[in-house]
Amino acid sequence: MTSTEERSAVRGHAQDPGEKRVVRPYGDTTGDGMVQLSFTLPVAHDKRAEGAALQLAAKMGVEPAMVVHAKAMGPHFTFFIVYGSVHHLVDLAQVQVVEREYPLLSAKEVDTAIKAGLGRPLVVVGACIGTDAHTVGIDAILNIKGFAGEKGLEYYGQIEVVNLGAQVLVPDLVERAQQAGADAVLVSQVVTQRDAHLHNTREMAAAFREAYPADRRPLLVVGGPRFDETAAAALGVDRVFGRGTTPGEVASYLVHALVPGGGARSERQEHHR
Repeated sequence: MTSTEERSAVRGHAQDPGEKRVVRPYGDTTGDGMVQLSFTLPVAHDKRAEGAALQLAAKMGVEPAMVVHAKAMGPHFTFFIVYGSVHHLVDLAQVQVVEREYPLLSAKEVDTAIKAGLGRPLVVVGACIGTDAHTVGIDAILNIKGFAGEKGLEYYGQIEVVNLGAQVLVPDLVERAQQAGADAVLVSQVVTQRDAHLHNTREMAAAFREAYPADRRPLLVVGGPRFDETAAAALGVDRVFGRGTTPGEVASYLVHALVPGGGARSERQEHHR
């Protein structure tokens, strides 16, 4: 197993002995299969548009379905909410997720581990790449104000943060990471139209692999609300974080992945200074 696979091991759902294995959606009564969908059709809001929404729902397996909300979005689009029943079942034993394989540490524990394991600050370079101008995600992790009641990585005494902000070109990101001696590169992607977040991530991963020897490349971490956390290997990065990730989770992972004695140390962790 490669170091990337070790860090992003995908595990099946841990079954509670008292939990049902096969389930259906729950709406009004147990097992009724009721679901609610929202979507937009490029048609003006009228009876025909509502009929089209019901036709689409039926083709998706929602039947019988009813339009519970329809609103014109300008003269040529209509937004719908459709409610109805599906007959599909979910097998919980087949659910694949990325389990957190490391303990959550306090800021003091993170600093202590880095100081003892590295003997120097851990350098983190962060950015939004491509045309993405949404810094809310990267700032939530890096800025001292943090997110969800947790202070960002700038608060940690043993983490040196270089926040490059938004719309950073991949070559510039690689250059700044080299200049800073980055242990880890954190990239946030919010813009997802036409899978821009996936294309940008693959481009970034390829650029770092070209610019660094395999044993000296910094840890590559990406995050955003539309990423699949199981897709790290396919994207060429070491870890993917989804929506709701907190600074403490990221800091704890960095210790786990980069600090000797932190859990998943790799050979490249000796590459600095």
